[in-house]
Amino acid sequence: MRTIELRSGEKSIRLGQLLKLVDAVPSGAQVKDVLTAGDVAVNGEPEERRGRQLHRGDVVSVAGQEDLRIG
Repeated sequence: MRTIELRSGEKSIRLGQLLKLVDAVPSGAQVKDVLTAGDVAVNGEPEERRGRQLHRGDVVSVAGQEDLRIG
């Protein structure tokens, strides 16, 4: 499991931003495709909202990649 640290002072990050940050998708335009395909889960639950706010302790799973913990 890989931990993604939030910047100092940040309390959350949007799911779409995280997917781009960790190169889970090559471009922002492809975030929606990955989400609607059902390839992303947050805390074990399927997630399709690119604007979903992620907080410390949340775990994001992307099909074919290691799990990401927000730290």
